[in-house]
Amino acid sequence: MAESEADKWLARIQQENKGKLKIYIGMSAGVGKSYRMLQEAHTLLRNGVNVRVGYIETHGRKETQALIEGLPVIPRRKVFYKGKELDELDVQAILLLHPEVVIVDELAHTNIPGSKNEKRWQDVLDILDAGIDVISAINIQHIESINEDVKEITGVEVKERVPDKILQIADEVVNIDLTADELITRLKEGKIYDHSKVQQALDNFFKPEKILQLRELALKEVAGQVERKVDYEVTAKERPWRHERFLACISSNHEMAQNIIRKTARLASYYNSQWYVLYVQTPRESMDKIPLAAQRHLINNFKNATELGAEVLQVKADNIAREIMDMVIEKQVTTVCIGKPHLNLFQVILRTNLFNQLLKTLSRNNVDLIILS
Repeated sequence: MAESEADKWLARIQQENKGKLKIYIGMSAGVGKSYRMLQEAHTLLRNGVNVRVGYIETHGRKETQALIEGLPVIPRRKVFYKGKELDELDVQAILLLHPEVVIVDELAHTNIPGSKNEKRWQDVLDILDAGIDVISAINIQHIESINEDVKEITGVEVKERVPDKILQIADEVVNIDLTADELITRLKEGKIYDHSKVQQALDNFFKPEKILQLRELALKEVAGQVERKVDYEVTAKERPWRHERFLACISSNHEMAQNIIRKTARLASYYNSQWYVLYVQTPRESMDKIPLAAQRHLINNFKNATELGAEVLQVKADNIAREIMDMVIEKQVTTVCIGKPHLNLFQVILRTNLFNQLLKTLSRNNVDLIILS
């Protein structure tokens, strides 16, 4: 057997040994994600499946709390932080008990400092690697690449976010849907928050027009995941596809770099493809010439891109256009994504004599160029 075939076979075996991931998505808190997960746990238990509740957040909702009765629960890990006793998911206990399926709520949760992983979604990856199936849940506003869309709708920047790659590796993504009227009725009945918080919620997040837009985002996200799964697992077997590879070109301009990374991540997610982030450090962007804040933002952008599934490429060079051309050929890129024309990156490219050569290289290699707004 050829070495490449052996590698493929090994990868397939390893993949089969990994746990499967199911994610429930909702447009907001209170649509019934935790409730549905617990219902599913009861069904699995009745069918003889070794299922455990690793972490569930009931938010004091009576119907959800009632569903925990009769389910085997793994006690939470007690942690002292800043003088307070807090609860965390006990990953080690899950790995030791090794149930067939574990329920892990609040996928976007940030762990207490000092935990093995910074985020709960990273805990879930460890559990999956151990061959344990995970059922989890997330609200649409916590998905990294649509963070800006959510901020535009709600006026709130959500700090706890999950990279899109988690949705991509999920075997099932299920939308828990309610109409705006149904959700607001649940809120007024005290089924989402305590009665003292209802009016504040109605005045802010739970406005019909906001709920409608978030609902649309959730429906589109799940529909997109299903479409990608069909394309990848069904259509690709029937006819050959051009394997898409995206190259996002960024500078030290923080906001635009964030935007380019998020939008390219969305494209790569849609095509279920590899993608790269290229940062060319020109002499004018050397570390002794850009502010410390810009350097920190740059490092955060690299980290964000990696979490979103990109391979980050850092190059020191005088000529950005030449580096783009080299990476297009080396990585067999099919689409290059850059910022809009008034930004530094594009101005640098335009000022070089190699811009026409870049366009010719892209054309000759059948590469698309996307200028992101």
